[in-house]
Amino acid sequence: MTRTLVRRATLAGATLTLALLVAACGDHDAMPGMQHGGATTTAAGSASPGTAAFNDADAMFAQMMVPHHQQAVEMADLADTRAADPEVKTLARQIKAAQGPEITTMTGWLSSWGKPVPAMSDMSHGGMSGMMSGTDMAKLKAATGKDFDRQFCTMMIAHHQGAIAMSQDELRNGTNADAKALAQRIITAQQAEIDTMNKILARL
Repeated sequence: MTRTLVRRATLAGATLTLALLVAACGDHDAMPGMQHGGATTTAAGSASPGTAAFNDADAMFAQMMVPHHQQAVEMADLADTRAADPEVKTLARQIKAAQGPEITTMTGWLSSWGKPVPAMSDMSHGGMSGMMSGTDMAKLKAATGKDFDRQFCTMMIAHHQGAIAMSQDELRNGTNADAKALAQRIITAQQAEIDTMNKILARL
């Protein structure tokens, strides 16, 4: 009889221990900062670049690309009233739609990183890969019709090639995942636009 009581007590104790372990597991899953799987990954993935690691190459990429993009948008703005070719006008709108938001994104990164945000006027035209000089921009502004279309495509191809070169540098030397992802998007999009402009030039 005594042995039976001992066995029952042991079994009851084991059951209680198991129940406590299950409860503890459930509470652990609910603890703040201790989520498993997707919740933690999502939180990290949505963190702003300002809270993520970055290096000098990331900062330089954004500081150079902001004024570079600003000039591309300025060039694209001219197409509204000066271009004759419908495809040139469509391409110019596409460039503005893509690069305007990218300027905003990179400006936000620089602010988060505590880095100065350069304006296009702060940069020496012609001193950055693919940037047009003041003389180039004046020549483009003076052109209209098919002459503008040719100059726009020729200059924008060189401009895009400069952006691609800077983006490739970022992929090689940067550490910030968001900056590197943007660099890859720039390479893909602008190479496609270069291909389009080469086709336009071939038929003008």
